Amino acid sequence: MRPSGKPLILASSSLRRKDLLETVGVPFIIVPADIQECLVDGETPPQHVTRLSRAKAAEVAHSYPGRWILGADTIVVLDGAILGKPANEAQAVEMLGMLAGRRHTVFTGYTLLNTAFPERSLSRHVRSYVSIKRMTKSEISTYVKTGEPMDKAGAYAVQGLGAAIVRRVEGSYTNVVGLPLCEVMEDLETLGIFRFLGGAQKDDCGQPSSD
Repeated sequence: MRPSGKPLILASSSLRRKDLLETVGVPFIIVPADIQECLVDGETPPQHVTRLSRAKAAEVAHSYPGRWILGADTIVVLDGAILGKPANEAQAVEMLGMLAGRRHTVFTGYTLLNTAFPERSLSRHVRSYVSIKRMTKSEISTYVKTGEPMDKAGAYAVQGLGAAIVRRVEGSYTNVVGLPLCEVMEDLETLGIFRFLGGAQKDDCGQPSSD
């Protein structure tokens, strides 16, 4: 693995995104963005995550001109409704009750932004599907009391204790965790930010069918 230029700046305090980038050896520093993650009327889920990822990257870019910034946002969508992070335990219980026994969609939008190269900056979104097993009220309550759901979109962590309630993931697993590594690594390579394994051949990471 060979880095190119200055370290990437991750505009996120997410430990999951930090762990993912460390796993593949990307040199980076963390500068969390401070923005309001609000919903906009009429916005589709892909538009929502893409807009927020751009806003996060742009907010940090003001303080780091000429540096590559990575912003990202992940949401869970069920029946067209966006499920963000639960505000309290009662909301986490409600979300998990809705997801139990169902298949839902996870969207992550990400932006790579450099104020010195606006024409090369890019934004994308990636979609995955997750099926959650049927759960009793007692199971949901026990999981919520672990505290794990409280800072997670949809109130579960596929890479943590929540793995025990996930029946199936279709598409990118790391997208569900919080950052679609296949797509992000290809873009880092294309932009000359980071070269993985001596320069991997660009390929189609693919996304699952909505059927």
